[in-house]
Amino acid sequence: MDGVTQLYEAINARDVDGLAGLLSLDVDWPEPMGGGRLRGRDAVRDHWRDQWAVLDVAMRPRRVRALPDGRVEVLVGQVVRDADGDLLGGATVLHTHTLTGDLIARMDVGDPLGAL
Repeated sequence: MDGVTQLYEAINARDVDGLAGLLSLDVDWPEPMGGGRLRGRDAVRDHWRDQWAVLDVAMRPRRVRALPDGRVEVLVGQVVRDADGDLLGGATVLHTHTLTGDLIARMDVGDPLGAL
């Protein structure tokens, strides 16, 4: 679970290499702006570089728990600001991470009410 916690630290620090180092080479990652999926560490790295050029995304884990099937579920408070610092939105989201060894192999975004 340490890698999952470190993921949010890397995102908040805008540490793209630190973030990428926590992902499997063939990671499967959601692309919320386009509604599709990103495949591979390089695609996720590029995605975050592009995001950080125009947005400031802060993600604060509120609860982290291991699920019986080995996945890690994180309830996240998320705040998004534009490049000028103006608030665009905030939400509570549910991230579910699938790990391969110590690396994140997949992330899914779900309904936080389903986790209550």
